[in-house]
Parts: sequence; structure tokens; C-alpha cells
Amino acid sequence: MSPLVAGLLQVGILVAALAVVYRPLGDHMARVFQNKNHSKLEKAIYRFARIDPDAEQKWSTYAYGVLGFSFVGIVFLYVVQRAQTLLPFNFDRGNVPPGMAFNTAISFVANTNWQSYVPEAVMGHAVQMIGLTVQNFVSAAVGLAVAIALIRGFARHQTDRLGNFWVDLTRGTLRILLPIAFAAAIVLIALGVTMSLKSGVDVDGQTVANAPVAAQEAIKELGTNGGGVLNANSAHPFENPNEWTNLIEIFLILVIPVALTRTFGRLVGQNKQGYVLLSVMAGIWTAMLAVIWGAEASGLRPLEGKELRFDVAGSAIFADATTGTSTGAVNSLHDSYTGLGGGGALLNMLFGEMTPGGVGTGIYSILVMAIIAMFLAGLMVGRTPEYLGKKLGRKEVTAAAVSILAMPTVLLIGAGIAAILPSTQAALNNPGAHGLSEILYAYASASNNNGSAFAGITVTSDWFQSSLGLCMLFGRFIPIIAVLALAGFLAAQKKVPVTAGTLPTTGPLFATLLTGSIVLVAALTFVPALALGPIAEALQ
Repeated sequence: MSPLVAGLLQVGILVAALAVVYRPLGDHMARVFQNKNHSKLEKAIYRFARIDPDAEQKWSTYAYGVLGFSFVGIVFLYVVQRAQTLLPFNFDRGNVPPGMAFNTAISFVANTNWQSYVPEAVMGHAVQMIGLTVQNFVSAAVGLAVAIALIRGFARHQTDRLGNFWVDLTRGTLRILLPIAFAAAIVLIALGVTMSLKSGVDVDGQTVANAPVAAQEAIKELGTNGGGVLNANSAHPFENPNEWTNLIEIFLILVIPVALTRTFGRLVGQNKQGYVLLSVMAGIWTAMLAVIWGAEASGLRPLEGKELRFDVAGSAIFADATTGTSTGAVNSLHDSYTGLGGGGALLNMLFGEMTPGGVGTGIYSILVMAIIAMFLAGLMVGRTPEYLGKKLGRKEVTAAAVSILAMPTVLLIGAGIAAILPSTQAALNNPGAHGLSEILYAYASASNNNGSAFAGITVTSDWFQSSLGLCMLFGRFIPIIAVLALAGFLAAQKKVPVTAGTLPTTGPLFATLLTGSIVLVAALTFVPALALGPIAEALQ
């Protein structure tokens, strides 16, 4: 079988698997967040935390819940790292340095999972399990809760209530993420992913680091987190031993963001609305896969930086999935990609990671962009824009604009300062255009809460630890606040009736308009920087 046919077969299996679970998973998530009943375990959690699960919240109260919960998570994770020597299973690994602990705490709470350290040399199993793995679940559940709040903003009318953050967080964790991750971990163990509390295993006289990998690998991919238990991440045979585990991990990365388009359609009462968003996501994802795969297959050294067991196709599909979402896991070295291939992975992030994006973040990001697209359409025809029966006035468009401008603002400011600092030159492995690409990729990954890296830049200095940490923080929570404000503004409106002048949002015209808006915003914002980095490298 030729490499091309093998790669196309992998894509076919992946698409078929996603199609099979699309409706049942999407419908299940819709029922989870519509159901008024609470399980016994959930009731016990609410009693312990003194939460009234039947009390709904305004958007501002919902936002306070998100920010407060995330702040406590950052503090807890920081303290756990700084006190590692007091915990079991530390294997004589010392306390994590302050700058690194600060960066890592923000990284995992922000669902970025950027890692500026070697996990098997720095983190013991206790920190991995009670700190990082817990955040893999709850940070994904936070993104899911924010997405559901925005969808309720479209579905509800003349109310200032968006649901209850604590209920949405609990249900997203217990009813969606935990059961799927548990089942996925069992499958991964059966296929060869390791699961051990030992610090290492002897192989041919050498000790190879080990960990409870399978449990963390499953939620790492499912929650679009991406932080590896081992330094080589999903290129390590303990995390990703063969072609089947590779395909399953790609499936886990994509399954919830894809199925959320179905959930959106169900909750707003128009399944076609979800299908059109899915078509836009799939179209851009497929186009970027063609760019990355084609560039790598035709490169001078196509297997450089790639595992032979995955070949070019398996590496390219993984790279497209992980940068098209906010996952950040890698099964190959993106720094070794060609200028065009690496630029494709970078561009995936610069689109705003909504193709299909992370758990929750993908659907709320593309809905924000849909509002911008309808606003642009309204300007062209001289009509007040509407979307899903809601008028898009000054407040709504301002909130959407703040959401989409936050990422490029922190990215370009951070990357610009880093590029002119004399100390940055010593941190780069490559000069010229590729070196600039390494800087852009690092700050794009942090600002988009992706977490993947070119790995050709050393980011252990206090400047990088602090600046990248702040990019992760602002890149995560400014859009969340703006999205929740947008949800509140939408929910307060009454439903606008459809008229002859209303632009249909379930057909190819709207899909084209939305796709063009995504590409246009990214192009206008980032083409100058891309021209000096990956584009210049590709033309050399």
C-alpha cells in the first residue's frame, strides 16, 4: 500500500468514526445541559460546596464564577508544584522553581498545557495526578460551560439568566469528560499505552521514565489539553505506541469540538445551524491538512522530525488536528517541518482555533466570528444585522470584537518585544526567518491556549516564563469575559421575526461569508508577520 493510500485510508476511518458518534454525542451533550434533574453525586457536591443548583445566574455572576474558580486553580496548582518534596511519588524530584511553577499553573488552568520543562525530570506522579490531570478535566469543563452559556444567550429571550456555572462545570466533568476519558484510557491500555506508578522501567540496561500515562493521555487529548506526561509527548511510544493509538488520539482531539455543533443546533432548535458551522470548520481543516501534508510529503527530507511508525500522513493529520484545536499535543517535531508545513500549523492557530477549536472554545469562537460576519454583511446591504433572531447592535458587536482582538493583541505585543530583546537570540536554535517563526509560533501557541511548540526555542528564562504565562492568561480569560457579556446581551433581547430581508444562515452563502471572514481577519492581522517568517522561509 502506498503512503498516499494509507494516509487517505486513515482520514477516511477518522471521518467515518466522527460521523458515527456525531449525532449521539451531540444529542447527549444537549440533554446534559437541558436536564433539570441532578444525580446523587452532584447533589452531594452541591451540598458540600453550598451551591443552590436551581438558582440561575446573570452573565456577570457567571463570569465571576469562572474567574474565581480559575484563580483558585492557579493558586492550588502553584502551591502543589512548590511543595512537591512533601508529596508522595516525587522520586527525589525537587520543588518546581517559582517562574516555572507560575507558568505551568497558568498554562494548565487556561487549558493551554504549554510546558517549559521536561516532565519526567521535573514533575512527580502526585503533581501530575492531583494537579495537572485534575486541571485537564476542569479547564476543559470551564470552556464547555462558557460555550453552553453563549448558546443559551441565543436560545433564550428577554431574560438576564444564563444558567448556573457550577452546575454546568459539574455536569460537563462528570457526565461528559469523565466517562469518555475512562473508556478511552481502557482502550489505550489495551493497545499498548503504559499505566504505572513506577518512576521508570529497565530497557536493555537503561532506565526509561514511566508514569500513569494512559489515564492522563486520554483526557489530555479529549479535553484538548495537550500537555505530555513524557517530554516527547505523543511521539513517545509509551504515550502513542502505534498507528491505531495515533488515530484514536486524533479522534479524541476532534470528537467533542465537532459534536458540539450538533449540540448547538439542538439547543437553538435548528439543526441546520449546527451543520453549517460544521461545514465551515471541516472545510478550513481539510484545506490546512492538504497544505501541511502536501508540503511535508514534497519536502527534501519528508521524515525529518517524524516517527517512522506514523509516516508523513499520520504526522500531518495529527499536526492539523492539534493546531486546529487548542490541544497542543504533538507526535512529530514541528520545528523540523518545511516552511510551508510549519506555516500551515501556525496559520491554524492564527485562525483563532475554531476549526474545530477546543472543547467549548471552538464553538463559542466560531459563533463570535459568525456575529462579525453578519455585521459585515449588514454594512454591505445597509441593514441592521441579525443572527438567530437576535439583532446585533453596538453592545453585541463590541463584545464580539473584544473577543476576537484579544488574541492577536497579546500575541503581537509579546512576540514583538521578544523579537527585539538581545537575549532572545541566545534562546533561538535558528537564525533569520525560521527563528522569527519560532518566536511567532511560541506566542501564537500561548495566546491561543494551544500549547504546542516548534521546540527550537528555549523558553526557560524569566522573561519567557512570565510573558508567555501572561499571554496564556489574557488569551484565555479576556475572550471568556467578552463571550459571557455577549451571551447576556443576546439573552436580554426579544426574538426578531424572520422577514424577506433576513439573510439565511443555513445555506452555502452564509458558509462562504463566514469562511471568508475567518480568513480575512487572520490575513489582515497576521500577513505582515507571516511574510517575514514562514512565507519568507518557504520562498528561500
